[in-house]
Amino acid sequence: MRIAVRLPVLMLALPMAIGLAACSPKAQNETAEAADAITADANAAMSEAAEDVDAAGDRALGGVDNAVDAVGNTIDDATEKGKEKASQSLRNASNAIDR
Repeated sequence: MRIAVRLPVLMLALPMAIGLAACSPKAQNETAEAADAITADANAAMSEAAEDVDAAGDRALGGVDNAVDAVGNTIDDATEKGKEKASQSLRNASNAIDR
């Protein structure tokens, strides 16, 4: 959202800066300072956007890791319950044979 707000400002400031470049040395210095400020602002906006994208990617990967862990835990639990039921069935069958 910040980039969208700053871009029109940059588009308006650039022609003004070019027009002022033909003026006095003081005006040229001010124009150069304004251009530097605009560049710094644009760089900061792009840096913030990149950080936001990186953070979103990290959160997404964390969510995937959690989901994979949950599936693994569910499989482990089901396997353990299956082993317990199979053991109980074998004990029941053995007891039935012994009788």
